[in-house]
Amino acid sequence: MVDRTAVVVGAGIGGLCAGLALRRQGWQVTILERAPAFGAVGAGIALFSNALTGLAALGVDAQIRAAGQVEAPGGTRTPDGRWLSRLDAADLVDELGTESLGIHRATLHEILLAALPEGTTTVTGAEVVEVVAGPPAEVTYVSGGARTTLRADLVVGADGLRSVVRRQLWPDTPDPVYVGATAWRGVTKQPWTGELLVGITWAPGAEFGMVPLGDGRVYWYGAVNAPVGQRAPDEMTAAREHFGSWHAPIPALLAATDPQAVLRNDLYHLGTPLHSYVTGAVALLGDAAHAMTPYLGQGAAQAVEDAVLLGLCLKPGTDVAAGLARYDAERRPRSQQVARASYQIGRIGQQLRNPLAVALRNVMIRLTPPRVALRSMARYADWRPPADLPD
Repeated sequence: MVDRTAVVVGAGIGGLCAGLALRRQGWQVTILERAPAFGAVGAGIALFSNALTGLAALGVDAQIRAAGQVEAPGGTRTPDGRWLSRLDAADLVDELGTESLGIHRATLHEILLAALPEGTTTVTGAEVVEVVAGPPAEVTYVSGGARTTLRADLVVGADGLRSVVRRQLWPDTPDPVYVGATAWRGVTKQPWTGELLVGITWAPGAEFGMVPLGDGRVYWYGAVNAPVGQRAPDEMTAAREHFGSWHAPIPALLAATDPQAVLRNDLYHLGTPLHSYVTGAVALLGDAAHAMTPYLGQGAAQAVEDAVLLGLCLKPGTDVAAGLARYDAERRPRSQQVARASYQIGRIGQQLRNPLAVALRNVMIRLTPPRVALRSMARYADWRPPADLPD
């Protein structure tokens, strides 16, 4: 039997998971990455039960659990430290059957990269310039001044928010939409010696969150409503201006972070859902297919789900076109539902500014039993790979 070939465009979390999923099904895989080299990038990430279940299906859960931090108790507060709701980590396990976990993105990326089986080809510094949907599909890229065209039975567009694959093959899709908020992200330089908490703090038009990581440090982020494209000479100073007077341990977390390592990104999403994640022999996954706001913490998890399902749909002996149709039918409704929910949560959470609306929201949070609120959120993380897929 001739091995089937796949080209994965993008070597982020979704792209590496796609590579793992396809290799487990016997595909020969080439992964193209635009960055000149793999390196430590990003900040922290919280992996909920659906992400952990998907990573277990890819055979890397043991390494990730060993490198991550099982989440601690926490809840939701106001900037003066008043609790709106409190949640014990055990409640999360009761609701979902597993805990969530905090890990540095760079650590997760290293684990996924190391897990790629021998024979997987990775090419860095590869700028994709043309994609043909096929079948067979073709990808042309430039690396080191040389132009190369690969022909493949499958191309996976896992190249993120500004996907070249999507732009070329879904040309009628509107550009990503700015959601009206910008976010700073950082990780403490040293292991945190204070109390470990997972928390969100809401003020009108602003949010601060913290997640303990497996190496003992703490990942934090802060988001505020702002015009698009604003930047500060010193982003840590800008973050302190917004959050430096908030309750403990927020000022201490900021002080424990290297100012030069603070990241700032405006928040975008795909405001117009795609009518399909598939065209010809090309499939989109992750942010390329359904870039969403971060308010549910589901962006990476949905990419993991995509990758696992794509592999299951393209088992040995399956017709590629039929498998891609099943992938689209399974993944598009769920991922787009999660994206809509994340957007709506942002509207009533971080982005809410009207004082009366904020006061009403806070009262509703205080009156809602924490387990009830958790159950309403947990349904988005309640996912397992299907045991069987329809023919």
